[in-house]
Amino acid sequence: MSSKIMETPSMEVFETRESEVRSYCRSFATVFQKAKNAKLWDTHGTEYIDFFAGAGALNYGHNNEVIRSKLIDYMLQDGVTHSLDMATSAKEAFLNRFHDVILQPRGWNYKVMFPGPTGTNSVESAMKIARKVTGRCTVMCFTNAFHGMTLGSLSVTGNAFKRNGAGVELGSSVFMPYDGYFGSDVDTTEYIGKLLDDPGSGIPLPAAVIVEAVQGEGGLNAAGTAWLQKLERLCRQRGILLILDDIQMGCGRTGSFFSFDDAGIEPDIVCLSKSIGGFGLPMAITLLKPEIDVWQPGEHNGTFRGNNLGFVAAAEALSYWESNKLELTTLTHAQTIRAALEKMTSKHPELRGQIRGKGMIQGIAFDEEGIAERLCAIVFEKGLIMETSGPRSEVAKLMPPLTIERETLVQGLGILEQGLDQLAELVRQENKTSREEEYGS
Repeated sequence: MSSKIMETPSMEVFETRESEVRSYCRSFATVFQKAKNAKLWDTHGTEYIDFFAGAGALNYGHNNEVIRSKLIDYMLQDGVTHSLDMATSAKEAFLNRFHDVILQPRGWNYKVMFPGPTGTNSVESAMKIARKVTGRCTVMCFTNAFHGMTLGSLSVTGNAFKRNGAGVELGSSVFMPYDGYFGSDVDTTEYIGKLLDDPGSGIPLPAAVIVEAVQGEGGLNAAGTAWLQKLERLCRQRGILLILDDIQMGCGRTGSFFSFDDAGIEPDIVCLSKSIGGFGLPMAITLLKPEIDVWQPGEHNGTFRGNNLGFVAAAEALSYWESNKLELTTLTHAQTIRAALEKMTSKHPELRGQIRGKGMIQGIAFDEEGIAERLCAIVFEKGLIMETSGPRSEVAKLMPPLTIERETLVQGLGILEQGLDQLAELVRQENKTSREEEYGS
């Protein structure tokens, strides 16, 4: 890999003409031009290893050749690109493939809804149908949850910074402690059940419970299998619909196609987006049990819910799930990541790093504020793209494409280790200087 050159491509156009709301281009301050699988190159030819993967939208890598070939062939044949919710051959192919490859082997019977092209569209539709079916308003959600940036999705998102951007009061939700929130010895489903069954708790019976099996933006908190099973049972016993948000964790991110496969649960509603589009294309689906698919025609819609290029790419991406090859590769990569992170954290115990996550979304959580952000900035200068997560940006998060080559993965982990070594030395020097100034004064 070429080393980071001294001159960085100018960001002037973006700084002067793009809104202040821009985010990632502040962390990754260069102009990217080319990408292939798990690598990107900027306009000066500097190479970067991608441990970000489009925030989980690029599980199959940048410019996946097989999927790209299908897209090019479809366009050259003048295939329909925009169709609202009209019937097209591309949509038909995706629906059949999704049924045959994903649903049928699990014995599941879901209707597939196309709510609009983003994850928050899927979440909004899920909550709307739950309220329509049950006649109840409140949706129960969890500490540190993230479900999207539109108002309904924000109402069930825990992050204070993101909620404050709404500009209005967010309601019709009630937050409960996620698995492990009070420590490993506290089963929070018992706490939830107690509140729901107590007429004096002030907690109304919700229309639905929305949950992530692994909280990505919330800090890589992973729910235990038993906890998810108890949560499903709690919902069933009280007539509450269970919504599983698998937008970032689905499509193989944790190993199996769904992040909750190992728990053996069957939610009433499942939200998918990001990598369901196969090629980084905007696409989302909401899976509904047939008995709750009570929409009136057009009652929920969106201009771009018929993204046929997304259907083509998504149908081809499902080829990865016709066998267990990708799943096994992902689990092997996950072991490599875990071993590397264990080595790094044991080397620098003074940083008090804790490993979090599951599968190919893992990271290091730090007690001291700002450490994770500094680490991501250091490794970016060395040619590695990573982001932070958690309510205080306290987790340095690794999320490479599932298709990353082993040598590239190892190389990226090596850069991360070098970056952590450098950061640890900087922190030691800063602490030494601070002590000297304190005693000197």
